[in-house]
Amino acid sequence: MNNTRKIVLDVLNKVFSNDGFSNIVLNKALKNSEISSKDKGFITEIVYGTIKYKYSIDIIISKFIKTKINKVDKKVLNILRMSIYQMRYLDKVPDFAVVNEAVNIAKKQVSMKSSKFVNAVLRNYIRNPEMNFYNKNNNVESLCFKYSFEPWLVKFFLKQYKESTEKILKGLNESPSITIRVNTLKTSHEELFNKLKELEYNVEEGYILKKAIRINRGHGIENNPLFSKGYFTVQDESAMLVSECMEINENQTVLDLCSAPGGKTTHIGELMKNTGVIYAFDLHENKIKLINENAKRLGVENIKASVLDATTYKGEFLNKADRILVDAPCSGLGIIRKKPEIKWNKSLNDLKKLSDIQKNILHNASLYLKEGGILLYSTCTLNKDENEKNIIEFLKDNPNFKVQSIEFGNFSNLIYSPYGVTILPNEYMDGFFMCKLKKIK
Repeated sequence: MNNTRKIVLDVLNKVFSNDGFSNIVLNKALKNSEISSKDKGFITEIVYGTIKYKYSIDIIISKFIKTKINKVDKKVLNILRMSIYQMRYLDKVPDFAVVNEAVNIAKKQVSMKSSKFVNAVLRNYIRNPEMNFYNKNNNVESLCFKYSFEPWLVKFFLKQYKESTEKILKGLNESPSITIRVNTLKTSHEELFNKLKELEYNVEEGYILKKAIRINRGHGIENNPLFSKGYFTVQDESAMLVSECMEINENQTVLDLCSAPGGKTTHIGELMKNTGVIYAFDLHENKIKLINENAKRLGVENIKASVLDATTYKGEFLNKADRILVDAPCSGLGIIRKKPEIKWNKSLNDLKKLSDIQKNILHNASLYLKEGGILLYSTCTLNKDENEKNIIEFLKDNPNFKVQSIEFGNFSNLIYSPYGVTILPNEYMDGFFMCKLKKIK
């Protein structure tokens, strides 16, 4: 049995059955395996692809089994899922080889009877790959199947974004390249760009933020000596833009109320050139360790990280900050291209629960800010109820705040509004929202 398929199956079992985070489960599995870089890439592709297209794949499987899909053994179902994904969405492995591997793994991991079931289902699919799996005259069904999203989420995007919905669905299915932020405390964009090329990385400038660097191809980042030395950190370009538009200056007092793992916090520290002070907070002690570890690697020395519940008011910070970042806990709908399991572990009710938390954090942040200070509110979701609606309600209660213009230029994935800017996901960037608020009195 090919060990790569065994690893894929183990990861899928943990993600689908134990609500594991795909990136964490996969990274752990790859780290503990002695396999080639090529095989690691293949495993990664099958894992993320299968998770991404689970909805459509399950519809296909349902057409070729006599029982309900939730009655199928979980391991067997995941063997079918990963196999259908390879046959329908990839062309690297011949169909007969995919079937043989699936039968073998079912035989060894489940039972002989299950292997025969897997063989029958997959061979039936090979004979009928173009069966009518959905109603092509129904727009919602068509979008659900084409991009593999559940109906509630497609309807949700159609209600909020109308004609931009298909662009969003397509963007959320893109396979992200690695984007990195240059640590200006240790190097320059030009120097790092050239050093990465010398190490045989295929690199390009960022899409909107030209001083970002996108790595299209190359060796793993974790073993890169430039990473170990703190010359750069991995960060999506959308997230980089947050700190870039906060009007950060040297010797300021900055509060980052939802800091972990510290990507935006350390960016602020770099922009401040290690002057002033950044109070970085998170709800959990173990995440404070992550912030400090990232800061140490990057050589950022002006961060004071500690545990704090941002929804609870702390009087010692009243009128203390020149700048405040509220990178609020959110539904994460903008980062599905990196965490595709979000498609399956979120519901409409989950989205509704977050608004009160976000409003409480915003309210406390408004009290901590000095007059003339800047408060940046950001999320990695595309839910307007967590984004523009929160800002509208905040402004009603806080007339001493005014929205400040954010201008990144004219790009097809940017939607500007009176309440901020929404970044639609595409092949280069995650979906994001940010609003810059100024305390005028």
